Amino acid sequence: MDARDVIKIGMSAERTLVVPPERTVGHFVRGMPMVYATPMMILEMEMTSGDAINRYLEPGWVTVGTEVDIRHLAASAVGALVRTTARVIAVERRVIRFEVEAFDGERRLGEGSHARGLVNVEAFTKRMGAS
Repeated sequence: MDARDVIKIGMSAERTLVVPPERTVGHFVRGMPMVYATPMMILEMEMTSGDAINRYLEPGWVTVGTEVDIRHLAASAVGALVRTTARVIAVERRVIRFEVEAFDGERRLGEGSHARGLVNVEAFTKRMGAS
């Protein structure tokens, strides 16, 4: 499968999340504040990116995260409503690149870029089973 055949620049998605305690720094690291953790924000950005393109992939194909270049700009507390956006900015044969952002209301929490690699599940599973 060639991503250029089905994925187009500008495809986008948006997700919202009410920050739960288990997605905070304090949940993972004792003594730290109970604010939205950077890895959890990145996870949401990756999932939003997948949402933007998954329905266009041929059966048996998925994408996996391969690159992140993210800046976490501000903190959000438990209970905050976080909105995450992803927009396709480039499409290569097997790589899709995204611009990603996260917001708490109008305040920008994070921004950056993310890339996802196109993977055939059957071939990938065979390779992983052989190692």
